[in-house]
Amino acid sequence: MAYYYFTNDSNYEIVAFTVNKEFINKSTLFELPLVDFESIETKFSANEYELFIAIGYNKINKLRTEKYLACKNKGYIIASYISSKASIFTEDIGENAFILEDNTIQPYVKIGNNVTLWSGNHIGHHSIIRDNCFITSHVVISGGCEIGENSFIGVNATLRDHIKIGKSNVIGAGTLLLSDTEDNKVYMATTTEVSKVPSNRLRGI
Repeated sequence: MAYYYFTNDSNYEIVAFTVNKEFINKSTLFELPLVDFESIETKFSANEYELFIAIGYNKINKLRTEKYLACKNKGYIIASYISSKASIFTEDIGENAFILEDNTIQPYVKIGNNVTLWSGNHIGHHSIIRDNCFITSHVVISGGCEIGENSFIGVNATLRDHIKIGKSNVIGAGTLLLSDTEDNKVYMATTTEVSKVPSNRLRGI
């Protein structure tokens, strides 16, 4: 996905991929070199190239965070992708951002480093998204909220205005939050119950 977006909707030219040596099982990906991360700087100098860390929310974003810091330690500038089809009204966006289409980010929002916003979210004015968060799709973060580091927010979650989400929270799909949360908490919405009436007995549909 990152390759597609960077290739079709950015000024970057993708020249190679990198992964830890132990996971390499082929020499190319999308007809580009696949280079071991341990020696990447010897082949693609940090003075000439930038890196983007295309990792999801594994281990509540910890894996992406570790690799982001490792890339920084190698001296690389960290690239970001911000969709041309997103509505962005802030410039306060950190490194390694991955912001897809149809996001609405209102004025005075602050977005930290290493944050992913999948498609179709609303980030209300004066909200703060701390480092290393992953927000999926169609999430509503109302105005003046603060999202703690390394948090994950699932599809269609709704956060009322002026609440503070703790660090490393997991907020499940469809969750409604109306008040502050503590660190390291999990919030899950109730699953819709199946009807006792089978569909073949329904009338008028």
